[in-house]
Amino acid sequence: MSGKFIVIEGLEGAGKSTACHEIITLLYQYGIKNVIYTREPGGTPIAEQLRTLIQQKEMLKEEITDYAELLMLYAARIQLVDNIIKPALERGSWVVGDRHDLSSQAYQGGGRKIKPDFINHLKEELLGDFSPDLTLYLDITPEISLQRTQKRGALDRIEIESLGFFTRTRNRYLALALKDKRIQIIDATQQQNKVTSQLHKKINQWLQESYKF
Repeated sequence: MSGKFIVIEGLEGAGKSTACHEIITLLYQYGIKNVIYTREPGGTPIAEQLRTLIQQKEMLKEEITDYAELLMLYAARIQLVDNIIKPALERGSWVVGDRHDLSSQAYQGGGRKIKPDFINHLKEELLGDFSPDLTLYLDITPEISLQRTQKRGALDRIEIESLGFFTRTRNRYLALALKDKRIQIIDATQQQNKVTSQLHKKINQWLQESYKF
């Protein structure tokens, strides 16, 4: 079987890292053991450097403009896709990713109010028809997101954004998810055991329907 690309999306504090671990564990139970984990931005030396630039609040003592942020994210993304994800898929490995292109659609398109047409043009030029086989969007309210991130300690440049920013981001996530059957919504405001149960249910159903496991 050829490799598949599964992505976890959501606001900060939604539980994406935990979800990625759960999915990898579940895939192992199905006998799929050639699985790699990636994160965005990041995953390659250049992409990790860009991640640092994007997230650190005072590294350069210079404001990163909204369009510069978007372009830096796409630079990091194409490094990861071309150098890590595509080669892995071609080898037959499965990839579980913490964020992908939907994040830019939601955060920069919704939160930053950058025109969707501009972002879609970048996506088409840089990624073409490349997209995840399945995206699981962990939905939480902006209020819960901020509560959870504040408990983790120091906040990065994105995490200090306003409630309005995260409200616009969440609204864009939901609007996009409702239009694409490849994006599954999970209520991540529930207790962790219920979120895990929903993750397993979605993955099990998808594997059985799509790949006859």
